[in-house]
Amino acid sequence: MSNGFCFSANGGGGRPDEESPLLGKPPPRSMLGRFRKSMNDQVSRSWADLVLLLCYVVTGLLDSSSTQVWGTFVSMQTGNTVFVGLGLASLVNPPPPARLWRSGISLVSFCVGSFFFARFHRYFSPKRRWVLCVSFATQMLLTIAAACITTFAPVNLDKEAIDWTVLLPLALVAFQSCGQAVTSRALRYNSLNSVVLTSIYCDLFSDQDLFALRNVERNRRAAAPLLLLTGAVAGGLFSHSSIGIMGALWLAAFLKFLMVIMWFFWPAKHEQPEHEQ
Repeated sequence: MSNGFCFSANGGGGRPDEESPLLGKPPPRSMLGRFRKSMNDQVSRSWADLVLLLCYVVTGLLDSSSTQVWGTFVSMQTGNTVFVGLGLASLVNPPPPARLWRSGISLVSFCVGSFFFARFHRYFSPKRRWVLCVSFATQMLLTIAAACITTFAPVNLDKEAIDWTVLLPLALVAFQSCGQAVTSRALRYNSLNSVVLTSIYCDLFSDQDLFALRNVERNRRAAAPLLLLTGAVAGGLFSHSSIGIMGALWLAAFLKFLMVIMWFFWPAKHEQPEHEQ
């Protein structure tokens, strides 16, 4: 205060500083800065269950074709645990069946994959955009590697064979399968883990609002087995055709690529208010 007048801090007699941002707005970010900010944004959970439901198609596609060709699951590990138990029981009459080794490799690979995917999400923030993109890109690349092996490696017609052309792609696909389940935890859609249907069937038909007109949880639980069944039919058609399991793997890799694109353009948490569907 001087001579009864109030002067602004910029010393300009009330005139705004010419170097200060207009209306207090920060200077615009560069394209690289906007990209980096976008990739570090937390994605919105709103409608994110649609991506997780698409994962059920991939699960059905891979499990149906792998059981037809390799005699074991690559996603649903309950069946593999039973196969391992049956294989151990048959050790009284050696040699052990090929299914024991294949199911065991799938089970161990899935567990190891869960260990790494979970810690990756937890360390870098579960819902960050680049984390989700890298997670699904890794799943895609592992599936592509398995598809390349089944496409270009020599084909062993012996269904009881235990060699790298079977065990390596089996391990790669099982390792990546758990990435979907880990993502369901990261996005807090725990029921949509894409590798188990028994609990979904139980929750669906025990729902007290099963026949309500509006029931989002019921809709998700009903969609999951239908989408897995759709993928299973496609996988069965592939495995019984000349394309074989390689076609199922390439299609699964393409679907994972679509999911990477979806996460890349998914709305950020601050851009769209979260709501229950």
